[in-house]
Formats: sequence, structure tokens, C-alpha cells
Amino acid sequence: MLFLQNMEDITDKKYSRVTTKSLQEMKRNGQKISMLTAYDYSFGGLVDKAGIDIILVGDSASNVMAGHETTLPITLDQMIYHASSVVRAAKRALVVVDLPFGTYQSDSKEALRSAIRIMKESGAHAVKVEGGEQVKDSIERIIQAGIPVMGHLGLTPQSIYKFGSYTVRAREENEAKQLLNEVKLIEKIGCFGIVLEKIPALVAKKATDSIKIPTIGIGAGANVDGQVLVLHDMLGMNKEFSPRFLRRYCDLDKIIHEAISQYGKDVKSKNFPNENEQY
Repeated sequence: MLFLQNMEDITDKKYSRVTTKSLQEMKRNGQKISMLTAYDYSFGGLVDKAGIDIILVGDSASNVMAGHETTLPITLDQMIYHASSVVRAAKRALVVVDLPFGTYQSDSKEALRSAIRIMKESGAHAVKVEGGEQVKDSIERIIQAGIPVMGHLGLTPQSIYKFGSYTVRAREENEAKQLLNEVKLIEKIGCFGIVLEKIPALVAKKATDSIKIPTIGIGAGANVDGQVLVLHDMLGMNKEFSPRFLRRYCDLDKIIHEAISQYGKDVKSKNFPNENEQY
């Protein structure tokens, strides 16, 4: 009984501040890791207070906040702005920031400069980089400078024009083998974790079991060490995006629409403000 009680304590360990070390401890103890995106102070605070372990300031801000079709247009300055807002709100969560497209792919020195700017100007705790072998030099240079890096394999949205679609990756045997090799490479060069996006659940399980650093899945099944979703998607604020892996936890699109519509009606009908709502 005492052994079982100790195991329960380990798998439900509470962290007052999540660090890269905490995440690896969670993996060893079989404790699942929660991760959500946020792009501003208000939502960053809500996510943090809810006890989410990692807040990702994703380049998905390009889609969610700016309305672009892809993640490619967002700039380093814009990512720093969003990250700074989230960092000011986060008291517990580890804040990870995407290096945007064009800031690390061609030159490892530029990659380091970009990562340093994010860390210095936003106060973030780590950066995330898409890709494996082709960006190995950039990842290594950033890590050697003391900056924690999270990898990202599988469907990598910054390479959307290369892939041609957002379909599941690593279905074919050759691509699955390459992904499994790159997972080990990402671990070897020193990343503290890896996002696995939109790959078969069996491949994600093999990847997770083959390394000691945590894997965070999105559309990668249940046998990974943690899960991530885009906040606005899981809150039901984006009705146009409905992949199989997305679970909507509420319908904010409807709730917000009704609230705003009612406000407009109350103003038109002179119902707002009433006597108790004025000085």
C-alpha cells in the first residue's frame, strides 16, 4: 500500500514553477504534460492560473491573431511582442517561443541572434525550432549559448509549401524511419523536448519510447508524454478549423457573438446604461 501511495504522489507531483528539468522528471514519473498556446497577457494569465505546464507562444499567432493563411508572415519583432505579453502573465508555466520562419534556417549565427533577442527582450524561458537534420547546426549553436530548445518534427507548418498540404506525415515507412532517426538526433544534440505534430499514433509511441526527453503531441495519439492545442481552437473560437485531433471544450464563438449582439441591442434600445450604471 505504501508503495502504491508513493507512486500516486510521484505521478501527481505539483510544481510551483515548471522548468525544463521538471518536464523531464514528469516523463520519468509517467506524469502527463499539458501545453497550450497563448499570445497576449489576458489569455496568458488565464492559461497559467489554470495550471497548464507549458505556454507556447506559437507562430500560429500569424493565423490566429493576424489572420494570415500560414505561419510564414509573422516576424521576429512580432513574436517578441506576443511573448513579452505572455511572460508578464505567467507565474508558473514554462514559456516557450517559436522562432519564426526565416530567422534560423539559413545561418546558425542568425539563428543564435534570433534566439538571444527572444530571450533578452521577452524574458521567455526557451525557444522552439521546426525541423531536424537540416537545422541541426542552428539548434546546436543556440543550445551551446545556454538557451533551451524544444524541437518540432512531423508536420512542420513553416514547411507547408514544401509539403503542399496539412496531411498526416510519416505514414510511409521511409518517412517514418527518418522521423524516428531525427527524434534521436534532436535528443542527442541537447533539446529538452520535442513536439510531434500530426503523425500516426504508432510512430509517435515508438518515438516517445526511444528517447528520454519528453514528447508533446498534437494529432499524434495518446502514447506521448504530453499534449498541445491552439488555445483559440480548443475554446471554440475558430469554427473553420476542425481536424480530427481537436477537442473543443466550449463554444466561445457562440457565447461571444451572443454577448456582443446583446450589447449592441441594449445600446440601440437605450437599455444600456441604466441608472445604476452611471455617475
